[in-house]
Order: sequence, then C-alpha cells, then structure tokens
Amino acid sequence: MYLRQLQVVDFRSWERVDLSFEPGVSVLVGANGQGKTNLVEAVGYVATLASHRVATDAPLVRTGCTRSVVRAAVVSAQRELLVELEITPGKANRARVNRAPVPRPRDVLGILRSVLFAPEDLVLVKGEPGERRRYLDDLLVARAPRYAGVRADYERVLRQRGALLKSMGAVKRAGSGADVHTLDVWDGHLAKHGAQLVAGRLNLIADLAPLVSAAYASVAPESRPAAIRYRSTLDEAMRGTEHADVGYLESALLAELGRTRPQEIERGVSLIGPHRDDLDLTLGVNPAKGYASHGESWSFALALRLGAYELLRDDGIEPVLILDDVFAELDRRRRQQLAKVALTAEQVIVTAAVAEDVPDELVGARYQVQEGEVTRVS
Repeated sequence: MYLRQLQVVDFRSWERVDLSFEPGVSVLVGANGQGKTNLVEAVGYVATLASHRVATDAPLVRTGCTRSVVRAAVVSAQRELLVELEITPGKANRARVNRAPVPRPRDVLGILRSVLFAPEDLVLVKGEPGERRRYLDDLLVARAPRYAGVRADYERVLRQRGALLKSMGAVKRAGSGADVHTLDVWDGHLAKHGAQLVAGRLNLIADLAPLVSAAYASVAPESRPAAIRYRSTLDEAMRGTEHADVGYLESALLAELGRTRPQEIERGVSLIGPHRDDLDLTLGVNPAKGYASHGESWSFALALRLGAYELLRDDGIEPVLILDDVFAELDRRRRQQLAKVALTAEQVIVTAAVAEDVPDELVGARYQVQEGEVTRVS
C-alpha cells in the first residue's frame, strides 16, 4: 500500500497544496512552523478520521474558512482508490470514494492504513489512561474497521447512560423515586457494546504484546524488558482466565454494573466499562510511568508504534509509515533502529526541520516546505 497523491484545501495553514508521492522514502524538510506536520496530519486523518494532535475538527480548518477538504489517492494490490473528506466543524463531515458519496465517513476506514510516530507519542507512556485507550482503539479500527461502529455505539450509550445517572442522582437527593427500569435498559446496552470493545482489545493485545516487547528490546537492548498488559474494571471477574469471549464479558459487565449501581447513581458517572480501562506498560517489575527515564520513555513510545506497524504488516496489508520530526529527538542507536525498520516499508514519509536530522541511509524523494509551498528538490 502507498499514498500516490495528497491534496488539501483550507486544511490547517494550507490554502491549497497538491503533492505526488512514490513508493519508498519521501522526506519533507522545512523549518518549524512551515506546515510539514499539517501535511502528515492530513494523511493520518484519512487513515483514522482523527488528528494525532487535537481532539476536535475545528482546528483543522484554516482560519476564516468554514470547511476543509482532504483528498488522497491510495494504491493497494494494484488498485487505486480516491478518498475525499470534507471537514465541516459543527456539521456532519462528508466522504466520497472515487467521487461517489458514502453513507458515513467511517466507511472509508481501511482504505489507507498508516502508523504515525510523533513527539506527541510520549504521552502514551507519561500521559493519562485515555491516551493509551485511544492508541488501542485506533489500532483496533485500523486492523478491523467494523470496530469504528462498536466504538461509536459504546460512546453514544455511555453519554446517554451518564445523563440518566446524573438525573437519577438529583431525583434521589430530592427524596423521589429513581427510574430503575430505564437504567436496566441502558445497562444492557452498555454491557453489549462494552463487551465487544473489551474482547477486541484483549485479542489485539494478545497479538501486539510480543511485538512491542521485541521492538523495545531492539531499540533499548541495555534496558529492562518491556511488557504491556490490559487492565480492566473487570479484572476480578476475569482473574485466572484469558477470556475474550463476548458473551462472558457481557455477563461480567452486567454483574459489575449491578454491584456498583448505588455508587454510580450517587456520583452520576459510569464507573464500570472499557472507558475506565488502561494499558499497563511495565519495565521489569516497575510501571514505566514514573519509573522510566526519558530515554526509556522514548524507547517505549517508539516500541508501541513499531509494534503496531509490525502487527498491521503481519495482517498482509503494509501500512504507510509516517515519522514526524522524531529523528531529532532520538540518540544514534534509536535513529539507526528506526531507520532500519523504515527501509523495509513500502512507503515511509519523514518530516524534519533540517536535512541533517534524517539518517543518510533513508535515500529517496526530498521536498522543501517553505513559505506556503512544497517543492520537490530531488
């Protein structure tokens, strides 16, 4: 798989740009603030329908404009598909494939697969659980796009159940009766969709964990061994098992929701479910967060992305590898290991503030990004 063409209109800082790419290495060089990351962000958006930098779509639209457009021509298995995304904050985004509208933007997921490594990835190690859940779910959707619907359904149910819990708490404090039957219905919905999401994550980690451990050992051979483990609000119910069975998980979720109902009504929030789960990262016997050095944290973040890349590649469709301004942050050994992986990719897109940051072995097309223009220089 490779990206043959990228066109953006009113996306971030870009009024309009049209780029042609080839398989192999493409390097975008330009000073900070020239818009390099904005371009690879657009590529990532086509692959995931989300930005790796912001949580909402509004910042993706150029100041003073009402919408932005991203078009990507993707070649896979000798077939080319054109994906077009129209991003309109405050309204439903629209998508087309080969100029024909699709019912929902998420129907384009899977056409382009990418793995993006950026300085922001340190939050996977040092940040809050939500960052790691997003990492898991983005990878889950990249591997099996149907999980985009599971994820959306769960988030919808979680919002509506949360609103009901808040109203029930207010009613209870006022001395009135609570609508328990309605909560029973939403408990069933939460357990149904939550079980599917947890099962998907567990199956994902079973395949991903050894790849992450191997990637960490390759980039930090002098460090302690790295491992990842899924930590769930259902840990007690699953103790001693490796259950990824949806029916078992649904029953376990319903039981836990019943057990914690008084606390949930009192606090007005859902305390049980995959929205409360985390990905534990460990080095030796210690958690990486709080114990890892800066270099070890970088190595773990890199290992998570390299593990994701190898997992998608093992599935038979090689993703586009995007390295956004990361070589300047890495020491010589980590640069070499990352470059070694990049050279095996069908396509890798690299950004750098100065050309000297890019390892010499990454030879390919070079583009200069400067003053609102992108010029191919070699």
